[in-house]
Amino acid sequence: MSTLSAVINSDSKFSKVAIINNELGLHARPAAMIAKLASKAKSDIYIEKNGENADASSIIDVLTLMCSKGSKLTIKIENMHDIHVLDCIIDLIEKGFGE
Repeated sequence: MSTLSAVINSDSKFSKVAIINNELGLHARPAAMIAKLASKAKSDIYIEKNGENADASSIIDVLTLMCSKGSKLTIKIENMHDIHVLDCIIDLIEKGFGE
């Protein structure tokens, strides 16, 4: 699935949308991969699913979103300096976490 090509700026946050496309969804290993990337950011990064937000640097928070295949996620950054981290997370999701 594709993501929005443009960064959406709302309420001083920048975001991109991605769809979970791997069969097992966002389970522990992919959540750990996202958290590792998010921990490199200078500011907070959040994942939103159906109006619920999770701290992307917390494996437990990410898992609480219960993202199965087809889930639509919005990845949000608070600082444009973290756009490279946002892009890496989007790329990871689009590639199905290497599964």
